[in-house]
Amino acid sequence: MLTRLHDLLRLRTSPPIFFGSAAVIITFVVITIVFTDPVDAAVTIASEWLYTNLGWFYIFGLTLFLVFLIYTALGRFGRVKLGPDDEPPEHSRPAWFAMLFAAGIGSILMFWGVAEPISHFGDPPRGPSLGVEGETVDAAADAMNFTFYHFTLHTWAIFTLPALCFAYFIHKRNLPPRVSSIFQPLLGERIHGPIGRFIDIVSIVGTVFGVAVSLGLGALQINSGINRVLGVPESAVWQLVIIGVVGGVAMISVALGLDRGIKVLSNVNIWIAVGMLAFILLTGSTLFVLRGTIESLGSYLVNLPELALWNDTFTDSGWQSDWTVFYWAWTISWSPFVGIFISRISKGRTIRQFISGVLLIPAGFSVLWFGVFGFSAFDIELNRDGDLVENVVEQGDIPGALFAFLEHYPGTAIVSVIAILLVVVFFITSVDSAALVTDTMANGHEDFNPLGQRIFWAIAIAVVTATLLVFSGTGGLAALEKIIVLVGLPFFVMGYFQMYALNRALREDAGELPPMRTRNWKKVLPPEEYERRQDEDEHDTSETVVEPEAIDEPPVLRDPYVKQIRSTGTPGTLPARTGSMKRPSRKPKRTPYSKPQDQSEDQDGKDEGKDSQ
Repeated sequence: MLTRLHDLLRLRTSPPIFFGSAAVIITFVVITIVFTDPVDAAVTIASEWLYTNLGWFYIFGLTLFLVFLIYTALGRFGRVKLGPDDEPPEHSRPAWFAMLFAAGIGSILMFWGVAEPISHFGDPPRGPSLGVEGETVDAAADAMNFTFYHFTLHTWAIFTLPALCFAYFIHKRNLPPRVSSIFQPLLGERIHGPIGRFIDIVSIVGTVFGVAVSLGLGALQINSGINRVLGVPESAVWQLVIIGVVGGVAMISVALGLDRGIKVLSNVNIWIAVGMLAFILLTGSTLFVLRGTIESLGSYLVNLPELALWNDTFTDSGWQSDWTVFYWAWTISWSPFVGIFISRISKGRTIRQFISGVLLIPAGFSVLWFGVFGFSAFDIELNRDGDLVENVVEQGDIPGALFAFLEHYPGTAIVSVIAILLVVVFFITSVDSAALVTDTMANGHEDFNPLGQRIFWAIAIAVVTATLLVFSGTGGLAALEKIIVLVGLPFFVMGYFQMYALNRALREDAGELPPMRTRNWKKVLPPEEYERRQDEDEHDTSETVVEPEAIDEPPVLRDPYVKQIRSTGTPGTLPARTGSMKRPSRKPKRTPYSKPQDQSEDQDGKDEGKDSQ
């Protein structure tokens, strides 16, 4: 039946996965609209239970992901190339970074750049436990610690783990670009069966909901911006209009494809974002901001081990559930889409290059971005008559934080319009990237696919966004927070299996290293004891000595990837064993222990000929 419907609609995808995912999304939309209050009550109870009982699982799990990535990058598998061994990277480093930034975290920086530091400055996360008072220097320092914790290494570890798994199994093992492919070492051919399809359906639905939350946050921020600039009211109607416009432009970008759509938008937007960053830095308290950014980076690195495992155990204020757990659940829900997207643009790089690049480059830019915007906001509050804490913390206007901040800078109207355009383009790139990747996961290949399929996913993201924002019982940011923490739970569970599957695949493909071998030594006895035993018949002194004596020669170090080991020095010396001696320009003399290279190669050829005969 599904196959007939698939052919009737002229699709080119996997019917069970496509229609299964679509059915879940449509069912959620219909039930939420028809049974608004019961659905809202059920989601509220479930999310509160999860916050209370499983918040620690999110905190510990993500830190474990980060440790695993660092261990993999520094280990022997770090040299493995994600693709054919002789294939160079497809994209230059600047283009690679621009696409990482725009599709992964660009929209997050625009929304939280001012809102996050100011929120923690006015309401310190560890105020109840450490006695930190709001709107003080100590509150500012702790606010930057948590801001960096939320948006640097840990956030990008969420993206890096599935992205690395996708890159390995897609480019190295040539498996379909689906989440189920990561589980191939565990499931084998069953990745194409019911279990694999279930994994893919869950991943696609989670991706749609995760990107929908991002689009919802963007709609709230854009609505707040045009309210301040043009006087447009902040209402559900205007939020629906914004979602429709962003979704429509995203469909055009989807139709243009990766190189003509997403890549061009990403490159343009990154330069506009850098320009805004420079404008804030140069027109504000430049020296204060630069000194504060560097100081806060050091404080973050010192406090990182504590922050990474902090669970608010004693005070249990609920702050961590509203912020950290929400962030991790939200981010991991759309990590499959970002993961596949990053893997597609990272073919040809080694695992070490991949992990260090995806972790450190965007995280470094995030430090600069939040440092500039955060300390500029602190300067407004501490050294000028600012009203950011009142707007963001007391009135709860988190979406309007950026535009309230820009009112303290010259050319407010023009800069605010540019900021609105930045937010719009960042969310367009997120939606069209998600639509393209979601369609790829449903198809199981990156070849030809009808345009209608990709457009369907863009529409699905827009519809889910509108449902969460407008038609859910709570509405607004609260509805987004409650639903996404539930969606993120399966992805955290999958993360543990992803680590195991990747490590197992690397061991299978690269092989195990042999144990380190050393030469053996005879037993050494004191001279007086050696002499005594020589005079006694019950002792055998043939294997004992007075002076240390090796039984055999040191093992010869061999490169497992090279068939012939070339001797470059006297046998037994370190240069001969490691190949570190420089070759003389003239032909070396023949010795009883070696023969000329040509003769050695000829002899090897003769031996191979004999073996073949």
